[in-house]
Amino acid sequence: MSSRVLAVAGAVLLASLTIRAAAPGDPATWDKAAAARYLDARMDLWWTKAKPLKSGDRETKCLSCHTAIPYALARPALRKAMGVAAATAHETTIAEAVRTRLAHTDDQQPFYDHTDAKKVESRGVEAVMNAFLLTSRDLDTAAAAPDALTQQALTRLWTVQHEDGAWDWLEFGLEPYESADGRFHGATLAALAAGTSTGRQASTDAAGKAGVQKLRGYLSANVATQRLFNRTWALLASSRLSGVLTTSQREALVRDLAAAQRPDGGWSLADLGEWRWSKTAGPFAAPGQIDTALIGQSDGYATGLVVYAMKQAGLGNRPAVQKGLAWLRANQQAGTPADAAWAPWRAHSLNFDREHGGDKGEPWRRMFMSDLATAFAVLALL
Repeated sequence: MSSRVLAVAGAVLLASLTIRAAAPGDPATWDKAAAARYLDARMDLWWTKAKPLKSGDRETKCLSCHTAIPYALARPALRKAMGVAAATAHETTIAEAVRTRLAHTDDQQPFYDHTDAKKVESRGVEAVMNAFLLTSRDLDTAAAAPDALTQQALTRLWTVQHEDGAWDWLEFGLEPYESADGRFHGATLAALAAGTSTGRQASTDAAGKAGVQKLRGYLSANVATQRLFNRTWALLASSRLSGVLTTSQREALVRDLAAAQRPDGGWSLADLGEWRWSKTAGPFAAPGQIDTALIGQSDGYATGLVVYAMKQAGLGNRPAVQKGLAWLRANQQAGTPADAAWAPWRAHSLNFDREHGGDKGEPWRRMFMSDLATAFAVLALL
């Protein structure tokens, strides 16, 4: 993942992603406290380095797709599993940032504003992320009606949607989220929002109904041509929103995921492409040097994402899922936050060799993909 960030509206939010319990008999042999320490330490560092954004007469910090959003997704679920009811300080800070951004929709600095194109792309990303995160926070209370901010976010989502059913998305020629195929990924996030109880209740007017129908059509019509990474996100989206995948598409996807599983039980991001760096001269060349030996191994992000998506889709008893869970339990790394190369689960950049120094490889950026790996490993194991 690039060092560029999707400055997104985030919250306590995705945290509430309902997590299916592990299959009966799965031993809880992983260290929840270590995962929590790592995620908290990374957010401590994030707030010292995050890009500031003007929001009305206030300043908020941007929320990154690789560090802050995975934190908002996994950390609340993790603390609940550890018997802690109160939100962490970082959860509260994230929630305040999204409230501020939503209060200043017409008077705020775009995520990226150095070109007109980036302003438009930023508008689409923020609309999707606001809706995605605000609806996800209400999953524990399925009957809850949308509050005013959530209703505002869903109305905005359908207002800026394209006629083909998707949204503008940030493109910096960087995989997996900021390249040409990131637009489909953004639509899966919108589907996750629209498929929640509050998302449905906030989309009952004519614009909302039409928007949901266009979104279903876009995903269903385009999923067959997507790389396996995006199709995995479509499987996750289908657990919330009906009509995203046909029965045959779902069956083909599950077969392809099982076929991509490595003999050790994990998955690798390298196997979930082909990756397409759209800002380079060649269509399949990274903008920097990649350590192919590292990205060719099973990793925590790919494995956690696949296992989590399959469990959410009701496929938790499949042998592939059980082998994936075993890989995750066996590959939690020992160490402490004082070690700059430590993360409970690791994954590596698809764009640059960050592991061997240089301006792309200092410890903060080196761990971006491991932030995702740890968050999704947690979600898969809970």
